Amino acid sequence: MKPNFTKFFLLFISLILCMITCKTPVNTNVQKKTGNSWIEELTIGKLQQGYKEGKYTIEDVVKVYLDRINEIDKNGPRLNSIIEINPDALKIAEELDKEAAAGKPRGPMYGVPVILKDNIDTHDRMPTTAGATALKNSFPKADSYVAKKLREAGAIIIAKSNLSEWANFRSKMSSSGWSGVGGQTRNPYVLDRNPCGSSSGSGVAVSANLCMVAIGTETNGSIVCPSNNNGIVGIKPTVGLISRSGIVPVSFTQDTPGPMGRTVEDVAITLGALTGIDSSDTKTYASQGKYYTDYTKFLKKDGLHGKRIGLSKKSMGFSDKVDTLMNKTVAFLKANGAEVVDIDFPKGLNYEDPSFQVLLYEFKDGLNKYLAGPGSDSPVRDIKELIEFNKSDSVELRYFDQGILEQAEQKGDLNSAEYKKALATMTKATREDGIDKVMNTYKLDAIMAPTGSPAWKTDLLLGDHFVGGSSSLAAISGYPAITVPMGFIDDLPVGVTFFGRAWNESILIEIAYNYEQGTKNRKAPKYSISD
Repeated sequence: MKPNFTKFFLLFISLILCMITCKTPVNTNVQKKTGNSWIEELTIGKLQQGYKEGKYTIEDVVKVYLDRINEIDKNGPRLNSIIEINPDALKIAEELDKEAAAGKPRGPMYGVPVILKDNIDTHDRMPTTAGATALKNSFPKADSYVAKKLREAGAIIIAKSNLSEWANFRSKMSSSGWSGVGGQTRNPYVLDRNPCGSSSGSGVAVSANLCMVAIGTETNGSIVCPSNNNGIVGIKPTVGLISRSGIVPVSFTQDTPGPMGRTVEDVAITLGALTGIDSSDTKTYASQGKYYTDYTKFLKKDGLHGKRIGLSKKSMGFSDKVDTLMNKTVAFLKANGAEVVDIDFPKGLNYEDPSFQVLLYEFKDGLNKYLAGPGSDSPVRDIKELIEFNKSDSVELRYFDQGILEQAEQKGDLNSAEYKKALATMTKATREDGIDKVMNTYKLDAIMAPTGSPAWKTDLLLGDHFVGGSSSLAAISGYPAITVPMGFIDDLPVGVTFFGRAWNESILIEIAYNYEQGTKNRKAPKYSISD
């Protein structure tokens, strides 16, 4: 039989076209995930049930996660989400197993492997770097409040995650997820896409099932944006609900740590384990009588019933495809007992530039105190020394400048009239004239908006290419927000954010849980490459 050359030619052409246009897995071994696939998408509840039934030990679980970090993060797709693995993780797991055998398991996070963003201090054999080369050998002399609370609750801190260096407060033109210590973090859905930041590694590690939950930090968007880009749930709490002591600071007014997980239930469990009053962080005093140690009571499958939710049209319009998903989300909310009304924020609210000025002042003040503090092991003792260090380093200024560091260094102290005016302006605009006024006017339980766009391609030459987002009002006001997966555009996830009044995490969890349970939009990543 003569070969059909026309058929062979057409087959060859189709294969070439597929190579050019298709998103293809880069590592078939990762796709098979043999040996440890049972851990994927496991929740805290199911994990702890497995402990009780004797299906596995804590040491078994930690080994699986460490194997996955080596297979997926360090090799395979090379996600670069992890800066440091805890060398004592297995030893800690063994000790917790002994406690369980003795009938003395610890609290609500018992046996839960957690990863911390590497601007959160841990007093162990892992440094806290904030992604900066200057701090790569800086070992804090005490646990942060967050690390302490996690250990008390029975969690195991198995690693520290990569981040946008200095929590993305170093250069206006930079790539989210890049740091001098960790390099560029990659999006697990499509590897040349960006994970967003600054809690980049935390978002990626959770999405890729390298841990059960992770802790991120946010000043403006740094929890909700990486949650959006990596298809997970993230809570940005009210500032003061969780202590910031022992966290490399950007802003005393806006900074907060928060949990990031694959389900609303997991982040609710984690949130309750982290709350409390800390004398080292005066912001937490305002949470007295307003926080819960157990937010799982708000996981209501009818949590949407009777809720009145404002749709922020101002946050839409940057993408027709995102708008389509938002409209679908609105229809679901209405079908499940919520009332959704279009809202408008007052025109001329002035908060973006005042917020940036506040950040410059507070960054200088807070970082200088952190670097020179008694708990610090930093070789640089203030921003001025840091700037000089970076100038002589071969990595730090390779891609991006340090313009924000230099701007902050030029600012005065917190007694400056410019600082006080900017703080008052942004606070009034986002609270009294912003969220509070709108919620009072429209009689709302919450406000909703798209969290952001699908992930953009990572660009180390020109930096990030943000298209849309809705983090600023909640971030600058210090009010809570939660983002939940809303769906996919091609292979890339996007989320919806619900935000509202201070200390109303409970209401947001009710809304988000009902929405999540009714839609099940979360899908695990496949580590493909762009067309």
